[in-house]
Amino acid sequence: MRLSRTRTGELLGEVAAACDRLVHSSVTDPDLRLRQRRFIGILIAAPVPVAVSTALLLPASLGAAAMLGAVFATFCICWLMALTVAVTGKVRLLEPLALLLGAAALATLVACAGGLGSPALLVIAALPIEAWWLHRTSKATLHGATAALAVIPAQAIAAQLLPVHGGAGAAAWLAVLAYAAFLAPRLAAWLDETRAADASAATAPLDDVIDAVVVNLAGSGEVLDASPRANDILGVQPELLLSNGLFDRVHVADRLAYMCALDSLRQGADMKRVEVLLRIPGAAGNGGTPDYRPFVLDLMRQADGEQAIVMLVRTNDEMARMRERLAAATDCAQSLEISKSRFLAAVSHELRTPLNAIIGFSDMLQHEMFGPFADPRQKEYVGLISESGNHLLSVVNSILDVSRIEAGTYPTTPEPFRFCEAVDMCHAMLKDQARNREIDLEVEIAPDIGEIDADRRAVKQILINLLSNALKFTPSGGRVVVGGKRIGSRLHFWVSDTGIGIAEDDLALIGKPFTQIQNEYTKRFDGAGLGLSLVTGLVSLLHGTMSIESAPGEGTTVTISLPAEKAAKQPARDEHGVVPLPRSIAKEDLDGTYRKRA
Repeated sequence: MRLSRTRTGELLGEVAAACDRLVHSSVTDPDLRLRQRRFIGILIAAPVPVAVSTALLLPASLGAAAMLGAVFATFCICWLMALTVAVTGKVRLLEPLALLLGAAALATLVACAGGLGSPALLVIAALPIEAWWLHRTSKATLHGATAALAVIPAQAIAAQLLPVHGGAGAAAWLAVLAYAAFLAPRLAAWLDETRAADASAATAPLDDVIDAVVVNLAGSGEVLDASPRANDILGVQPELLLSNGLFDRVHVADRLAYMCALDSLRQGADMKRVEVLLRIPGAAGNGGTPDYRPFVLDLMRQADGEQAIVMLVRTNDEMARMRERLAAATDCAQSLEISKSRFLAAVSHELRTPLNAIIGFSDMLQHEMFGPFADPRQKEYVGLISESGNHLLSVVNSILDVSRIEAGTYPTTPEPFRFCEAVDMCHAMLKDQARNREIDLEVEIAPDIGEIDADRRAVKQILINLLSNALKFTPSGGRVVVGGKRIGSRLHFWVSDTGIGIAEDDLALIGKPFTQIQNEYTKRFDGAGLGLSLVTGLVSLLHGTMSIESAPGEGTTVTISLPAEKAAKQPARDEHGVVPLPRSIAKEDLDGTYRKRA
């Protein structure tokens, strides 16, 4: 019995919500909106019992065509009036017209059923009942009763006009039962509203203390009743929240969190809090788009099985303002980051011109193109100038590359090439440096590694930076290995060393520009902290992933995974062939992992 009543309540709640959506958006007054919702519901549903009564009571002598015409006219008139209310939002003339047409239809049915002696006369009670249901006032009920009394003389006139041939008997009782079936669910809903009003009156002191809507939920999550504050805070009548009415107003993205909170209470939790967006009426000013606002729901489990959960619905405007301020601060920080990158790029570009002159002239002097030096120390000093200039130029070029990657203007030209050739070239460049530092530089590339379709310059730059870092932080007598293999459609390569390693707390700093891990082992090494930052950006640019395994004193292994084959859909490029990237590249953007070696 309770299950059937619950399902009936769900159905009525869905019907009420559907009728509420048909109310014109210009109707913002809650009372007027509720009245129009009820009026639309009556106009949509009333033709059903009228059609049943017509089929039962209309004289057979009129023929099937007349019977179908009467039914069709009933549906057309009622639904046309409902459509008029939904489109215009005006009911001033339609309400008395509907009452007049209802009296005429009932007079016809009573006349066909046999007149005043027929049980069908009981159906005229529908007029005052529906008038009261629509307005809930004694004045409206009096107008309905007046229309019902007018049916008595009107049925005598209809009896003279229609070919009536006696009473309808059992068919008249069936007409009465048809209206009773139409009325019973609404009476049950009215009783529930009455009980909800009593419960709301009992919780009125609570409403006075807190600025929130008090909602009682069943164990299944259905709303049993809501306090009158729903009209002020949510902008809807409490009965519109019954059954699944509240859940239907929760934003789709927040419904999972809401259901998880309910499930936690069912599993034994005493209290849960969840932040959601709820749909609020009155969104006509923004083109009909639903207006969602932030709310906080505090759910508390009760021992009573009838009302197992009590929920407080409160506005969350302060949190929304804090999030807006946070978003504004984030935008400001991103703007500052862009300004910093542009400044570094401009300064780096201005430095390259004098550096080229310094390096060029120092090379000319070092090769004694204009005669020998008078003192050997002069040649030594010129060599130091050339070495320092080349080092500074490499730093400037790295700054430019990092700035271009962060600004999304780093040019790439994917082309197929043999990965072994790139490894051999990098090995040839750095083998003398490894030999001078007494470090074994080894290559372990699988023979079937094949080709990779990527930007050749970017892949070589990744290899050079990883190998240079490994050689820099590996002591004499150590070992550096560059390896690679093909796994499916991806190419995996790595650079491992037996160097000083990286502490677990320092792994989070890897990849940040101008950041170099400082400890008692690394203080003697020079560098601007741009090598791994450049690798990080290039790997992201090539749609790859990077992972680092390291432990202090045991060495480091950096593994790169790149798509080896040409993607089915190439990334969008501008007129210069540049692939736009996010303005800032974070560690999470790599889809890789940073972990301490076990």
